[in-house]
Amino acid sequence: MRAKIRIADVARAAGVSTATVSRALSDPGKVGAETRAKVLAAIEATGYRVNGAARDLRQQRARSILVLAPNLANTFFSRIVAAIQEVAGATGLAVQVSDTRARQETLWTLGHDGRADGLIVLDGSLPATMVRGWRLPTVQLCELNPAYGVPGLGIDNAAAAGLAVDHLADLGYRSILHVAGPPQNVLSGAREAGFRSAAVRRGLAHVVLEGDFTLESGIRAARDWAQMADRPAAVFTASDECAFGFISECHRMGLSVPKDASVVGFDDVDFAGHFTPPLTTIHQPRARLGRLAAERLVAALQQDVPMQLQQELIDAHLVIRGSTARREV
Repeated sequence: MRAKIRIADVARAAGVSTATVSRALSDPGKVGAETRAKVLAAIEATGYRVNGAARDLRQQRARSILVLAPNLANTFFSRIVAAIQEVAGATGLAVQVSDTRARQETLWTLGHDGRADGLIVLDGSLPATMVRGWRLPTVQLCELNPAYGVPGLGIDNAAAAGLAVDHLADLGYRSILHVAGPPQNVLSGAREAGFRSAAVRRGLAHVVLEGDFTLESGIRAARDWAQMADRPAAVFTASDECAFGFISECHRMGLSVPKDASVVGFDDVDFAGHFTPPLTTIHQPRARLGRLAAERLVAALQQDVPMQLQQELIDAHLVIRGSTARREV
């Protein structure tokens, strides 16, 4: 059996120290061209293989990025995470995914135990002191919290909500209901603000019910809506899951969508086009957002340069399906 070639063997063949060989491999810019050529020739002659794991350990690199999401059971995150994994995997980086509903002590440790070189954060409700305290290259995605002081990517949620309101107004509706997201969520506030602004602009009577993005909140909202004396026949929910709950409860109560209510969701999750009826919704380019976030983080890690702090907003658009129809006079 052939003996394993070690870095000392390369150094001896090149006529340099082991430290010089190590430097030529890890930071070639600090080694002269002639010396670097000798080292490369010695590597080829000896058949030495660079131990990537050992090199990363010496450089204190984990070759991994950490993705933090607020609810991994939510299908919204699946395409985002898949796109991040595609970009990271192409550059040899592993991806760890963790749910931010874990204890804060656990999350703090995840960012400090040396197992990640960078972070992608999809939860805008984490304490800003925690995000800043990780001191790792970080990109926030979708839920943009300016207090984090890190670059971010997302959509203009207020403008997207306006698209939903305009669609319903164009169908002839004069009053509209919004089932909002959780009160403290940054997305909820932007979507509700966009809803209210567009409703006023279009001269629509409007009402808001509090929700939390879930099926259950849509079910509760449908029950409350059904009890209204003058219930709006146009409904805009802050998430697709909420819309699914609202529509299914309408059916259970003997009401029909879109005959008794036109419903617009938000996100365009994979199931939205296969629901009954297929859901009209705001499409978020989730795969594109995941790719861009990963590309930005990977570039910062590879180039070892500070990240720019700009927030980049990507266009969303309305997908019209069978859950909305022109108002019957």
